[in-house]
Amino acid sequence: MTTLTASPRAEAALAIDGRALRDTLGRFATGVTIVTARTEEGAPVGITANSFSSLSLDPPLILWSLALKSPSLPAFAEGRSFAVNILGQHQDALAMQFARPSEDKFEGVAQHDNTDGVPLLDGALARLECRVEFTRIAGDHLLIVGRVQAFSTEEGEPLLFYQGGFQRLSA
Repeated sequence: MTTLTASPRAEAALAIDGRALRDTLGRFATGVTIVTARTEEGAPVGITANSFSSLSLDPPLILWSLALKSPSLPAFAEGRSFAVNILGQHQDALAMQFARPSEDKFEGVAQHDNTDGVPLLDGALARLECRVEFTRIAGDHLLIVGRVQAFSTEEGEPLLFYQGGFQRLSA
């Protein structure tokens, strides 16, 4: 049996400056999404997330993460339905609305429900309708792998997040 010990490099990782790491990670431009679902009681849930990525085409899987301290965590349990709404460049105010804690993030938002009752945001650049395939805790987040069951797209340019703010593509 092999015993594993922490390397000096791994121990040095424990001393990383969180703010400096966040600034460094901010150099990677990401798309902006709003992930939507419903609670067991049927209330709509929506969260702005840029921790989204495609994972596999066969089977069709996507990946995103949610802070363990999020009050919306139970809506994303294994087997639950959710949607990833990929935002267009004109939807920065919507991204901010869903990023802030509030009683009703859906107030004034044009949306419709899919066949599972999950809110789909009108005007999104793309929508992925998913079911939670599995979850894993990693650090202070829950990794959520979703199986894509349906999707749709619209024309437009994406909303990007880069160096702590929303950005747009330029030629």
